[in-house]
Amino acid sequence: MRLEPLGDQAVMAYCNDEAHATLFAAELRRFMPGWCVDVVQAYVSVAVYYDLSQIDFAQAADWLSQLPHAKQPETARASGLPHTIPCCYEFGLDFQRIQEQTSLPREEIIALHAGAIYTVYAIGFCPGFPYLGYLPTKLTGVPRLASPRLKVEQGSVGLTGRQTGIYTEVRPGGWNIVGRTPLLLVDVKDAYFPLRTGDRVQFRRIDEREFAALKGERLT
Repeated sequence: MRLEPLGDQAVMAYCNDEAHATLFAAELRRFMPGWCVDVVQAYVSVAVYYDLSQIDFAQAADWLSQLPHAKQPETARASGLPHTIPCCYEFGLDFQRIQEQTSLPREEIIALHAGAIYTVYAIGFCPGFPYLGYLPTKLTGVPRLASPRLKVEQGSVGLTGRQTGIYTEVRPGGWNIVGRTPLLLVDVKDAYFPLRTGDRVQFRRIDEREFAALKGERLT
């Protein structure tokens, strides 16, 4: 692991791989020293923000380097909460495009997407948007739309490259939409953000009737 300054109030930890970064971030959140303001993981990096009135970069970096998982044990396995998220693939907007890119029929695309277990490797773009990796090999390589949509509905499930993700709010976006979840995954006013880096997600196929029945419910 490599530790470098991130501005004047944070340490950027570059880890060996995604699993190491997830494990390191979870361990840091568990200990959470008083000088630590926030911990933000994004794939293989972990940003550790600190209170400059209590500690400086050298002290923070020294403390971080002493954590048990600062060096990744060969047997280390990152753990997170498992989540099953219903997805109605009838709301998919880009199946034709994905079929052209992958040479797969619609039903196989759905089976592959719903059959995989993904890890939340980063959260960003809009509040609570989970970047989930990685797609089954047969589904990888589909590029973003040439012209992003001006409006992507809340709950839309998209994919591009090696990733899939969920639009937690109505936003412009260029990912290929394969479906929508009826669940509420973010409530900023209520500080409700159920997904965290390291969590595992699997999609469960539902029809439009179940989508309507579950509309607005929170992820449990």
